[in-house]
Amino acid sequence: MIVAEHLTKRFGPVTAIDDVSFEVRRGEIVGFLGPNGAGKTTTMRILAGVFPPTSGRAIVAGYDVVADPLRARRMVGYFPERISLYLDMTVREYLQYAADMKDVPPAQQKTAIAEAARACGIEDVSHRLIGTLSKGYRQRVGIAQAILGAPRVLILDEPTAGLDPEQVSEIRSLIRQLRGDRTVILSTHVLPEVEATCERVIIINRGRILAVDTLQGLNERLRPRGQVHMEVEGPERDVVARLSEIPGVVQIDRCGASDHAVTMVVSTSGEEDLRPSLAEAVVQAGWRLREMRAVTLSLEDIFLTLVAKGGSSHPA
Repeated sequence: MIVAEHLTKRFGPVTAIDDVSFEVRRGEIVGFLGPNGAGKTTTMRILAGVFPPTSGRAIVAGYDVVADPLRARRMVGYFPERISLYLDMTVREYLQYAADMKDVPPAQQKTAIAEAARACGIEDVSHRLIGTLSKGYRQRVGIAQAILGAPRVLILDEPTAGLDPEQVSEIRSLIRQLRGDRTVILSTHVLPEVEATCERVIIINRGRILAVDTLQGLNERLRPRGQVHMEVEGPERDVVARLSEIPGVVQIDRCGASDHAVTMVVSTSGEEDLRPSLAEAVVQAGWRLREMRAVTLSLEDIFLTLVAKGGSSHPA
């Protein structure tokens, strides 16, 4: 649904993005993650048809954003990083204006506007001038115009910036509800944003793509071996000795011991999941297994690892 092929954008001597390539499949919600200044907004603007790339190609819903810009734009609902709203319009007037600009058929406009307003929680302020609204409500109005008319592709650039925690939760819920129905690319520098809403992640830094994958895929790729967190009621020395005998266990790091229990991280080699063998060993020894879970890298860990490595993960 979205294809970026070797996108490069230069502003004079400054290269904002360099050889950016990725795909977003139909119905996916993909997070575009990177620090401020990484190149997220430049990429989003190219996809939305705001300006062309210096080189490379972008395809949205089958249309080249440079060769066929009008058709490409009709497929897109775009929420820019800095939304410009007409402050002297009411919310309803603005959404009506947006519906006209998007060529929503007149017979469908009333329903489309009502659905967008309801989805974004702005029904109660639809009669008010936009200039009287808080920043959070202005964000909602901007998102409402993006989803108005049910575009096939949504490009959302920092959609929860400036919202309070309750509003952030509501917008995340709204985005999750679009899964399968719309294709969404969501840019952010807030790590929980991606973890809460997205199926895959594109990580960019200094204008170059570092990785395109699921969080699970990145974990498997970047973590050199499996790790299992365990808490076992039993003699510390005996527990460690028994688990160390299991084939595939390469290291046990004790995190602490208290109340006749030992807490540890068991590192394993290979792709085999050793949790059944570990649990069986504990039960057979007559000990009690309080906790056992796979240890995964957080999105922050993944990002910092990729930045340190300079990016070596291939797109999935």
